[in-house]
Amino acid sequence: MRAGGVETVKLPARSPDLNAYAERFVGSIKSECLSKVIPLGERHLHLIVSEYTAHYNLERNHQGLGNRLLERSRGQPQEVGRVACRERLGGALKYYCREAA
Repeated sequence: MRAGGVETVKLPARSPDLNAYAERFVGSIKSECLSKVIPLGERHLHLIVSEYTAHYNLERNHQGLGNRLLERSRGQPQEVGRVACRERLGGALKYYCREAA
């Protein structure tokens, strides 16, 4: 972390309210993902978390940002075209987007 120029701040023990962003992510992954999928081991749990993280950062809209995505895809969003459904984790996570015309 230091090599990347990130300054870490140590929080007091048992103070979950001090890191609202982390708490929100943990709450989201619990309610949207882990309540629907049973991990079958450590490797499977890592796969589930990495798939959810990709969904969270690239495909899931965020109400705090006016229902925009965290990372915008390259190019302009399509206004016309067929709507396609993409799935992750066997359909537990879904993402709808327009296909290129």
